[in-house]
Amino acid sequence: MKILISNDDGILSNGIRALIEALSPCHEVYVVAPDRERSAAGHSLTLHTPLRVEEVEPKYGAKRCWMTTGTPGDCVKLAINAILSEEEKPDLVISGINHGPNLGADILYSGTVSCAMEGAMMGYPSIATSLASMKTEYEDFKFTANFVAELINRLDAYKIPPKTILNINVPGLEKEDIGGIAVTELGSRMFTDEYEKRVDPRGKVYYWMAGELITEPETASTDIAAVRNNMISITPITYEMTRVNLMQELSDSLCHEDVCSWFPN
Repeated sequence: MKILISNDDGILSNGIRALIEALSPCHEVYVVAPDRERSAAGHSLTLHTPLRVEEVEPKYGAKRCWMTTGTPGDCVKLAINAILSEEEKPDLVISGINHGPNLGADILYSGTVSCAMEGAMMGYPSIATSLASMKTEYEDFKFTANFVAELINRLDAYKIPPKTILNINVPGLEKEDIGGIAVTELGSRMFTDEYEKRVDPRGKVYYWMAGELITEPETASTDIAAVRNNMISITPITYEMTRVNLMQELSDSLCHEDVCSWFPN
């Protein structure tokens, strides 16, 4: 299988290294990743400045590697449309391994998830994977990387539906402490929206995001609850945001006999 790997922590991160090493023995791995950390970039694209791309020496078993000045979304779009040859186009796009969780509504801000979502938007099966821990050493990512490699083997008979990605969060625990795997829905928010007001030595006011963890019931079927219960969370998500079930109700409220032709003066 040909696999395109990208991330938002940068091409030199330990998470991407562990993922390449786990996948390259059995798969043809190509890497297009940011030249520096681009965390919380969301699904942004670079429009008004040039995108610099440099092919670098392949590492950790990858076939070819490039680094770019772009966002995670840029990396996947650029890789598929401009960098990779037809023979190198991926069968699967994987984003990660992210340093830190991507759970609940926080995925809206995630460069890791948006990177995979870009692949799905272009019609490629895609996976986003995160280590739900603030640990950063290479050894901390190895279990997650091996889990992803095994997951790909087990998904051989399952075709990820169009417009869908699998968002995976692995607790930062030893293998024997992980309680299993849960297929989950997205939770709400991991943190409250709170800002701490401070004053710097020059007397200028600034703010620091200081939200607190939101508690969910342990029995909830969400990704947040699963990780807190030491489970690996796998959540199928889509970029389709239309609330189809509300369209008729809204139309009935705004239109008369299926005619919507009113306009303000």
